[in-house]
Amino acid sequence: MSILRLLLSICATIAGTLLLNAQTPDIKMVLVKGGTFNMGCDEHNGDCKADEKPVHQVTLSDFYIGKYEVTQSEWNAVMGTNPSNYTVAPSTWRNMKILMDGVNELNKTHYAIPTQEEWRRASVIDNLPVEQVSWDDIQVFIHRLNEKTGMNYRLPTEAEWEYAARGGQASKGYKYSGGNTVGEVAWYGNNSGSKTHMVGTKRPNELGIHDMSGNVSEFTGDWYYNYTSTPRTNPKNNITGVDVIVRGGAWNTGASIVRIPVRLRVPPNIREPHLGFRLARSVK
Repeated sequence: MSILRLLLSICATIAGTLLLNAQTPDIKMVLVKGGTFNMGCDEHNGDCKADEKPVHQVTLSDFYIGKYEVTQSEWNAVMGTNPSNYTVAPSTWRNMKILMDGVNELNKTHYAIPTQEEWRRASVIDNLPVEQVSWDDIQVFIHRLNEKTGMNYRLPTEAEWEYAARGGQASKGYKYSGGNTVGEVAWYGNNSGSKTHMVGTKRPNELGIHDMSGNVSEFTGDWYYNYTSTPRTNPKNNITGVDVIVRGGAWNTGASIVRIPVRLRVPPNIREPHLGFRLARSVK
């Protein structure tokens, strides 16, 4: 496809993209069949940290979880903003406008040229994960999304997150979500180029879920707590504390941090360019 045709195609999609921003996003979900698993870090998961132990038995009911991390376009469709740090740079708008002005003048055509703001907003079609959103911001997003859809989206519990990352009933016991070779399944410190990447561009795990290791660290619905060896069923820590739990590691972390059992804790109001999320939903 020629550069001109490509630019015309991009311009033609912008109107549709801007309309999409006002519509309800289509959140792609994966059904995770419930089961019992050993949560936490053992000798197969690398060098265990203190808060990843003890390994304990957890039983979960069926649930849905996002196939991908929530993207900038999905966030923008609900919130009307894009707080992310890593977006497609709008500087290319100038080259596009110069070329399109020349085409219109030469051919006596009247192709509509998007404004620079429209070009910036349309850049979110690249499906980069939303970031620089806090746990508190996400609660507002979920409330508005549920109002729009009549659904009951939420953040996954920490146990749901780990079970899904391990591959649920189809788990092959990988160190990272989807494999034992980190570069095949994760955007992390050694291959990311110090930025996020389009969701779904690394190999998925056993359930077809992408980016549960790397890209952006993902908020869970749980406040931080210490593990115990007591078996639990559908655990969720609702007791408000100082920090909430994030999982999965990110584009700026080493391979040891994108291991499945790794737990990180952050304040609920913090916003960073490596923090994002994916959604979950109960079956009932």
